[in-house]
Amino acid sequence: MDKITDFVVKDINLVDIDLSIYDGKTLLIVNVASECGLTFHYEGLQELYNEYNSQGLEILAFPCNQFGAQEPGTNDEIKSFCTEKYNVTFPIFNKIDVNGPNEDPLYTFLKNISSEGADVKDIEWNFTKFLFNKNSELYKRYDPRVEPSNLVADIQSIL
Repeated sequence: MDKITDFVVKDINLVDIDLSIYDGKTLLIVNVASECGLTFHYEGLQELYNEYNSQGLEILAFPCNQFGAQEPGTNDEIKSFCTEKYNVTFPIFNKIDVNGPNEDPLYTFLKNISSEGADVKDIEWNFTKFLFNKNSELYKRYDPRVEPSNLVADIQSIL
């Protein structure tokens, strides 16, 4: 795979989604969890989506249970949590591994293109963020602690 939109992934309902539907869009890809100290980032992500989706921003959320077992729920439970607690309307995908022997190929790709040289940098925690421009090129990888509101200037600069 040469670019982010070459992948096919499963959404929260286990339907295959060809990411080529996001060609020409600004993408923010985030691994998420419902029981994390950073779960409040859902609110900020939804605010970004509300503000910038009409201008071409798409947010793709990938639940992951690898960090402190903070996403123990089923896909249905995750979907309910996101919609009921945070009114999430951006796409949520199937729960995946982002590190290790069972990591999703999408995250292998993300880690490889965001790493310096031969040192592939694993995902450190929930809510690691990857921002891509409209040409499907990685603009920046953000530490999990970077709140969504701190991405506004970068998003505005590449929309």
